[in-house]
Amino acid sequence: MKRILFIYSCLVIYCVDAQNQTVGLFQYNAASFDGYTLFSPNESTYLIDNCGKQINTWQSSYKPGNSVYLLEDGTLLRACRIQSMIFSGGGSGGRVEQRDWDNNLLWYYDFSDNNYHQHHDIQPMPNGNILVLCWEYKSDTDAIASGRNPNGLQDNQLWPTYILEVAPVGNNSINIVWEWHVWDHLVQDIDTTKSNYGIVANYPELLNINSYNGNGAKDWLHCNSIDYNPQLDQIIISSRKLSEFYIIDHSTTSAEAATHSGGIYGKGGDILYRWGNPQRYDNGTPNNQQLFGQHDVHWIPSNYPDGGKIILFNNGESRGYSTMDIVSPPTNSNGHYFINTNNTFGPDSAEWVYTDPIPTDFYASYISGVQRLANGNTLICDGPHGIFFELDENKDKVWEYINPVVNVGPLAQGDIIPITQNGWGNSTFRCRRYATDYPGLYGQNLTPTIPLELNPLPDSCSMATIIEEVGIIEKKKLLRIVDILGREVLPQTNKVLFYIYRDGSVRKHFILR
Repeated sequence: MKRILFIYSCLVIYCVDAQNQTVGLFQYNAASFDGYTLFSPNESTYLIDNCGKQINTWQSSYKPGNSVYLLEDGTLLRACRIQSMIFSGGGSGGRVEQRDWDNNLLWYYDFSDNNYHQHHDIQPMPNGNILVLCWEYKSDTDAIASGRNPNGLQDNQLWPTYILEVAPVGNNSINIVWEWHVWDHLVQDIDTTKSNYGIVANYPELLNINSYNGNGAKDWLHCNSIDYNPQLDQIIISSRKLSEFYIIDHSTTSAEAATHSGGIYGKGGDILYRWGNPQRYDNGTPNNQQLFGQHDVHWIPSNYPDGGKIILFNNGESRGYSTMDIVSPPTNSNGHYFINTNNTFGPDSAEWVYTDPIPTDFYASYISGVQRLANGNTLICDGPHGIFFELDENKDKVWEYINPVVNVGPLAQGDIIPITQNGWGNSTFRCRRYATDYPGLYGQNLTPTIPLELNPLPDSCSMATIIEEVGIIEKKKLLRIVDILGREVLPQTNKVLFYIYRDGSVRKHFILR
């Protein structure tokens, strides 16, 4: 293999700096999906290109609470963390705000009082409404009246899950157009005098109020993600504490959502499908558990590879390693979820799983996320360590970036990332990549500026340092361009991409005309 070394006046300095790289772009192969990555590690939200350069920045007065979305109209929708006298658990938010591309605040609303509080996630809907994931307050008296074991109330209160669908109004108001409360869909088997008494195993469509860890902390479900499927008119939420996710019908009215009938699926607000840990409804053993404190459960867009299936970041809490899982729920001919004769939901396991070659080498015990991209690649956010990386269809890494931003702002290249009580100081809830043709980017200034980190390395995306000749096709040289770190880079020239089959898979390389 021929190697051509390009010599620059800054080559020696560049090599010295490269040896101390701690943050920013570490890998960028040609197979990476072209787009812009959005994340919000502190009061600021950043959009970067695949070279790690800033495209846009939004500044808020509030830390994330926790998710952020770039909408199709080019505005930013972000959950923010505000103080609450009642609610202060992990993932606490409380405010949602919308900003234009230039960071002007267009709308905000505080989803927080003594009775309820937004947390973790929100979900923009195609009609412009927003699904808001909330806690709602229930006293110990409320909980016992609904069949909670008095010994399972270590905090003398509960925060069950509550979902609001709201339409933003003006710059600081809402209309509530739909709501759903898990409190309306409970079952218990310890008190025959209560109206929700029943054999738990016979009611997989209901949540056992006495299924909890330890002595029953107030945030006993700890739901951490919400998503909407417009084709099915369904909502999915994920419970980290119970290691399950749940699908409910959104076609109901709010009144029907409080009952066990109504809607296009005929079950009102009851659970249509659940998966991950059938022990939680008394129909499984530890061997049947598939999820372990998971995050970011959502449907893959219908026009993507594996479209319509469910993808998630399986943190592996208590298991000791993390995986990315794709689940395909079985449905019958009417589009309803199929339930087995033993009242369990299939499948028995995920149909696609990514595990590190040495599984315990990749363990993100909390937060984190995953996204299937339009070309079949998979973007992964190792949340506790602030590491974003992308896999191609063969599960080979093609892009890697380490978030350089900590609570006080960006680090300088070469700085050691501080360690906090909860992990690395650059931890990030999740990240999302938007394709170059995403409607929200149309007409915006997408000129890259500089990397987020201070004192960055010279630009490896435009400065090729080594060219490897890897073959000749049709009398044209087939090249691979890498920087001094060995990172494959995209050249800013008129070279064209060429697809070649190698070992049965498609690879991208450059052709020098």
